[in-house]
Amino acid sequence: MLKVLVTGASGFIGSTLVEKLLQEGYQVTAGIRKSSSRKYLQDQRISFLDLPYNNPDELERILKEENFHAVFHLAGLTKAKKKEDFYKVNYSYVKNLVDALQNTSTKLIFFSSFAAHGPGEETTFCECKVEDLNKPNTEYGKAKLQAEEYIRDNFKGKYIILRPTGVYGPRETDYFVYFQTINNHLEPYLGFVPQRLTFVYVDDLVDVSILAMQSEISGKTYFVSDGRLYLDTEFAQITKKVLNTWTIKLKFPLFIVKWISSLMEFIGKLIGRSFTLNKDKFNILKARNWNCGIADLKKDLGYSPKVDLEKGVEKSISWYKQEKWLK
Repeated sequence: MLKVLVTGASGFIGSTLVEKLLQEGYQVTAGIRKSSSRKYLQDQRISFLDLPYNNPDELERILKEENFHAVFHLAGLTKAKKKEDFYKVNYSYVKNLVDALQNTSTKLIFFSSFAAHGPGEETTFCECKVEDLNKPNTEYGKAKLQAEEYIRDNFKGKYIILRPTGVYGPRETDYFVYFQTINNHLEPYLGFVPQRLTFVYVDDLVDVSILAMQSEISGKTYFVSDGRLYLDTEFAQITKKVLNTWTIKLKFPLFIVKWISSLMEFIGKLIGRSFTLNKDKFNILKARNWNCGIADLKKDLGYSPKVDLEKGVEKSISWYKQEKWLK
């Protein structure tokens, strides 16, 4: 029975990955902080580790002693009170993890983000490719790219870097807010040029990560999506259809959203909180092209997405209703 570590295991992607790995017969250790919720980590077969990312020597000792077959690194910040926190957690901690895994046989599956590349150009709206020049437009994305570059330049072991696009599914909270808004009969749009969007359902992302671990391929970076491109209007139509509801369309000029985002970030700094709507989030929302190619992922890993957006929204909303998140 192969022994694997999933960091960030309390999150919705991490906990879903843990479940799938257990189903496939792996011995799973969940890397979470002592303060993290174990709501979705109740299986008695799960072992737990609170990794000391800020203590390189102790981190190295633990990882060499545990001798994992693979490490899936999902732990990180998507929102932060200070931009320095992005670099501390999403870069420096990754650096320490990579250094600790040197001279081991452990394969690293690093969960980066489309944000490390940044949005695509907005003239032809062509798809983004891994070999493009990276132009992240958020602090989160810049920190993720910095971590990617450190792995590529320094890690001597086997690794694969995954760049998921918009990940959604049961337990996810950000897209849930959108579903909730549509359920409340409001259909918001930011700006007047349609957004090109890509998505990946959490189960497909989990399958990709396991394929990456099992593959002999190393040293590659891949975008991960369901292989289709959607307009923001299509996303709304699918959501309304699944919820069987009507909406009032609301269009907000980007300059108003930018002002509100700046205000929310300022208030967050004053009271020591991080809000969903901030300058980083605005830079994501204002971008019109989040199109990415996955031909290499299909070719190299045999990835075949099973869930398109309509099917995924149906599954997600069914779960939200079952759990009483949505009425």
